[in-house]
Amino acid sequence: MENKTAQQGHPPGLYLLFFTEMWERFSYYGMRGLLILYLTKTVAEGGMGMDKSNASLLYGYFTGFVYFTPIIGGYLADKYLGHRPAILIGGILMMIAQFCLASTNLFNAGQMMTWVGLCLLCIGNGFFKPNISTIVGSLYQQGDSRRDGAFTIFYMGINLGAFLAPIICGYFAEDLFAVKAVDAEGKVKIVRYAFEYGFLAAGIGMMLGQIIFNTLAQKYLGDIGRYPVKSESTIKGQAEQPLTKEEIDRMSVIFVITIFVTFFWAGFEQAGSSMSLYTDKYINREVFGFLIPTSSFQSVNPLFIIIFAPFLAGIWANLAKQNKDLSIPTKMSLGMLLLGVGFFFMIGAVLERGGNIADENVKANIMWLLTAYFFHTIGELCLSPIGLSMVTKLAPVSYASMLMGVWFLSPFVAQIAGGYIAAYVEELGALTIFASIAMFVMLAGILLFFLSRTLIKMMHGRG
Repeated sequence: MENKTAQQGHPPGLYLLFFTEMWERFSYYGMRGLLILYLTKTVAEGGMGMDKSNASLLYGYFTGFVYFTPIIGGYLADKYLGHRPAILIGGILMMIAQFCLASTNLFNAGQMMTWVGLCLLCIGNGFFKPNISTIVGSLYQQGDSRRDGAFTIFYMGINLGAFLAPIICGYFAEDLFAVKAVDAEGKVKIVRYAFEYGFLAAGIGMMLGQIIFNTLAQKYLGDIGRYPVKSESTIKGQAEQPLTKEEIDRMSVIFVITIFVTFFWAGFEQAGSSMSLYTDKYINREVFGFLIPTSSFQSVNPLFIIIFAPFLAGIWANLAKQNKDLSIPTKMSLGMLLLGVGFFFMIGAVLERGGNIADENVKANIMWLLTAYFFHTIGELCLSPIGLSMVTKLAPVSYASMLMGVWFLSPFVAQIAGGYIAAYVEELGALTIFASIAMFVMLAGILLFFLSRTLIKMMHGRG
């Protein structure tokens, strides 16, 4: 009875990976929720005093290279390190990186430690990100119907960490340890932010995740991910074979869809830059007399994912039972269209204020922002976990982590493009920026939909 139950459910290793990824995402999103504020607030306020355009570009390049390095870390893990050793290396580097960011203000270590920390985060994420996703896929045989559900569960772990991070790290930086004063109108304002304590909490979260993973990995994962894929093939007496035409076709699908979803991520990641800056200035964040910290809005998207992911997974499951399940490219094109719809509500926020007026006393209703996040979230659920599962279905085993890194090239390009987009908000106006994003991402989604039949044929039964 126990074996039957275990077979019908998911292996315990999935939940170990769930919590490991949760703590890593807590670390990353805790830092990311504070980063644009840390860069733009004055030195007296605890920040670095950068102007918004340069800060947006830096934010874009940093968050971009976080997603570029996985292709290198994935290749090294596939061929030389093994997935689990790569996760350990990446986790340690990211933990050190967060402590470097904290040390800038905590110990007056100088701004150089900020640059060191950001570089280490990029390198560490390259080792960590593609390999933990690959191990999730390795828990299941090819064709196992539980695989998509497993990635939905895993994705909820990602977003549980992303939900908790801005709340906890933001609370430390913008409330608990911040220096406040009452202005002439009797309103409490932050005089100095305590960004260092937010970064410190992010580093501690990363440390906890690594301790848990490396203590329990052998018990719940066995030898999965311990050795390079090439070594595992050699142990089984299997010589590496050249790629077949079907494998090449499937790899091509990964590359083609990666190009398309770049448009999605360029818009989606505005949440941490232009939408965050717009929220800070022009959205009415006061609810029942409480002023919601700007960084806390980074928790809205992951909260929605935790709430709605089970419902969407249920819809896919019901469609599959009726043999009406949507194809991978169709789901992703739907996700892109929904992202565009979300930006129409940001346009609504701009229009409610009378357009691109600079008066910060004129605020837009918070519901515009929350509704935009809702549509962005449903769009993300149609695209991101499906993409992770897609790579493990289509990639040849010996290139699994490297091709997972290729999948993350999309956010790499998108983050940099998004940084440039955010940098022009002040010059072009939020209305133009939000409308342009909506138009381009929806056009890309429509084009992907019309290409879906060709892509399905190239998947050779795995779409």
